[in-house]
Amino acid sequence: MRNEERVRRLTAERKLSREDLAALLSTYDAEDRETLARTAREISQGVFGHEVYTRGLIEISNHCKNNCLYCGIRRGNAEITRYRLTPKQILDCCAAGYELGFRTFVMQGGEDAWFTDERMAELIGCIRAAYPDCAITLSIGEKSRETYQRFFDAGANRYLLRHETADEAHYHRLHPPELSFRNRMRCLRDLRDIGFQTGCGCMVGSPYQTAENLADDILFMADFRPQMIGIGPFIPHHQTPFAAFPAGSAETTLLMLSILRILLPKVLLPATTALGTVRGGGREQGVLAGANVVMPNLSPLNVRKDYLLYDNKLGTNDPAGESLTRLRAGMEKIGYHLASVRGDYPDGKDGT
Repeated sequence: MRNEERVRRLTAERKLSREDLAALLSTYDAEDRETLARTAREISQGVFGHEVYTRGLIEISNHCKNNCLYCGIRRGNAEITRYRLTPKQILDCCAAGYELGFRTFVMQGGEDAWFTDERMAELIGCIRAAYPDCAITLSIGEKSRETYQRFFDAGANRYLLRHETADEAHYHRLHPPELSFRNRMRCLRDLRDIGFQTGCGCMVGSPYQTAENLADDILFMADFRPQMIGIGPFIPHHQTPFAAFPAGSAETTLLMLSILRILLPKVLLPATTALGTVRGGGREQGVLAGANVVMPNLSPLNVRKDYLLYDNKLGTNDPAGESLTRLRAGMEKIGYHLASVRGDYPDGKDGT
């Protein structure tokens, strides 16, 4: 089957076999990508109009008990300055973000034991009480089902936990032995069962990744049907074992965004900071490929340089207001506008 037929079948039938997905991801050209982007854009506009949802990202801690081989804040990196925000600092970030129009706060961090279940639940409760009209998203790693339930009961709405790869053998090439593919999948199932708007996702171009791996990622996400998907290109960090590996392709990342939008029309799909890092205007291109979410940084400026999961991260020196103004201008230039809303998963709208 030629790519022209693969693209036609994907856009018309919203499905493609593993073999054909891998072949498309290996051999696509600019015309294939633009055709899929155009279809994905039309689908996204049919569900979300020309609105792009904003999330205020708060990087609460760069302490992490894990030693993932790709990550700049891995436990084994002794060369970075560690920090953690106090609850007051986090609440101050929320206050500043609310004034700027954010109605979703995303607390992201390493797996930091200082943030016990009790402290985290209390913090979530404080944010929920202060901002009842806002959504609270967590991205703080693998926890027990009981812990996830406690966070949900305290007022958290969404949880992002990238699956990283749907292939168990590949997973173990990216992570130390103490981390388990099966436990990662257990966490995702627990989050969905509890009632979180659940997000997963992968890195495009991660070390040892094949086109078949990416095809498996697409099929896993199409089957799991998350409410959110976070994908971006792999970018190496110079203080990790993967420092010498090349960055992932912006073009393949854009293609993945389009395919996922076609398969999951209602999914909340960010144009990530990593995409903007590897390519100028990458977030705008992501929206034109079918994404509908951006995540500007609300973290204090003095700690942003220490929360580097990868090198040369975009926005580490930009005050939140200035970053938002530039991002708004960029979106308006391509015919979209930033929406000051919670931006929940649209259960009541058309789409599958």
